[in-house]
Amino acid sequence: MTVFLCKNGFDGILCGVYDVYASRLPLSECRLEMEKEYEPLLFTQYREVPLEAWKAKRVAEKIKNFMSEEAYTYLYRASLHKSPDRGNWILKFISLGLASGRKVLGMLQNPAVYEIFQMNRYVGNEAHFLVEFLRFERLKSGICYGKVGPENQVLELVAIHFADRFPDMNWMIYDEKHKTAAFHADTGHWVIRENVENEAVEAWKGEGNGDVYVDMWKTFFHTIAIEERTNPRCQRTMLPLRYRKYMTEFQ
Repeated sequence: MTVFLCKNGFDGILCGVYDVYASRLPLSECRLEMEKEYEPLLFTQYREVPLEAWKAKRVAEKIKNFMSEEAYTYLYRASLHKSPDRGNWILKFISLGLASGRKVLGMLQNPAVYEIFQMNRYVGNEAHFLVEFLRFERLKSGICYGKVGPENQVLELVAIHFADRFPDMNWMIYDEKHKTAAFHADTGHWVIRENVENEAVEAWKGEGNGDVYVDMWKTFFHTIAIEERTNPRCQRTMLPLRYRKYMTEFQ
């Protein structure tokens, strides 16, 4: 067995797919793993996959031309999933798609298609929740700041939404679980930075809270609550507990 170790991110996985096919090895004897998440095995050869934009572009074009733009979107979202096996499932899906063409998304009886379908839905749902549950606070500097801790690497999906929603504002969204941050300028330009430590973010924010609306929102939230109608089970269904520690009204 030969394991190809690719970089994190969709481009890294696509480069891994390119190298698997370029190796001319039987696909049944190849696996694609994330270089920072794999578990070493005995009697296995490992090959590191460098990140090269032209390789990722060629594979992406192949997916769009032979399968569809929709299949490409499914695979992109699957690459954001928390599963350490996401790279290998994407490899299997692409292998099937190159043989089956545009009908691949309808082949849910195939394990690879089913897994990609599930990953796509799970990632999409979490991004949708964060769009609804993310809370910004205005810092004394005038920048709006929000913090999240998603299970999947959905920061880019969330940032795309808010870049469209608040194009003329300075804001930052920090993913403390994956140590990434999205910075948006009032010019409309935005970027995502990796390896951003929580301590650096707290130091950048500074001391104190410059947003008077935080306390106003908390007061409003608790004032409109009807104690007699409190239903914790229903609340947990509509708003999972793991999101609450990032929401102003629960702090």
